[in-house]
Amino acid sequence: MEALAAKHLSKVIGDRTIVDDVSFDLRPGEVFGFLGPNGAGKTTTIRMLVGLIKPTRGTVTVCGYDLRRNFEKALRCIGCIVENPDLYRFMSGRENLEHFSRMLSVPRSEIERVAELVNLAHRLDQRVGTYSLGMRQRLGIAQAMLGQPRVLILDEPANGLDPAGIREIRELLRGLAAERGMAVFVSSHLLAEIELTADRVAIIHKGRILRSGTVRELISSNRVMELRVGDVERASSILREKEVAFTTQDDLLLTAIDEADAPPLIAALAGSGVGVFHARPRVQSLEEMFLEATGGETVD
Repeated sequence: MEALAAKHLSKVIGDRTIVDDVSFDLRPGEVFGFLGPNGAGKTTTIRMLVGLIKPTRGTVTVCGYDLRRNFEKALRCIGCIVENPDLYRFMSGRENLEHFSRMLSVPRSEIERVAELVNLAHRLDQRVGTYSLGMRQRLGIAQAMLGQPRVLILDEPANGLDPAGIREIRELLRGLAAERGMAVFVSSHLLAEIELTADRVAIIHKGRILRSGTVRELISSNRVMELRVGDVERASSILREKEVAFTTQDDLLLTAIDEADAPPLIAALAGSGVGVFHARPRVQSLEEMFLEATGGETVD
């Protein structure tokens, strides 16, 4: 059974469709990356997943509970951070967790458990105002994990962190999924980091899911043949004559032809006096695939 399933989610405000027929699921033991440019509908989707706003159409099911019909039972399965962790900096880490544990009616023994999971037990009695940004992010994740949720939803958990902090968050999330069997949903603008962290990814653009699948599936589906040539203008003319789709990058031609079709094309270029200095298959990164899918728009 899916840990969370969103089916045909739509959100219309006035005459604007913010989210349009979005569907995806989260599975136990995986990290799911949610990517999109500014204004794509990511935050609106997250707010619908955690019950902060109601969808115009569609359903959200969490651990088998319909969010609309069994709101409290569904929410007990979710731990979330929407935007920045809501922490009191004048209080210690322990006092913050005690405060939220009382709100959630969970035993204080939970505090030690979540502090160990996020590697903060040794700093728990220090004031949050003395924490680094990475430590505050980890404390926020600890807060979200009070009550042992089966689904963890995080909005930009590595935002603003240095490389060491980003790696800490990545290893933490991978560990929670692999070792604890949690379903972890991560909205992020750090495309290279999502490529390292996520098992599956969905790309949302203008309110609709453009592509989804495993990271391996998405980047392997964007395999191109890279040709370095001496005369890009002449080579481009030949490819157009042969009706071969391509793009250029400096002295490179990038085309989606199969590797087996490369030798005849190289022969045609060489026969027309175009020097071909190398030809190799290249798999696009998740970032390149994202930019192609969204027409070059950057993430927020």
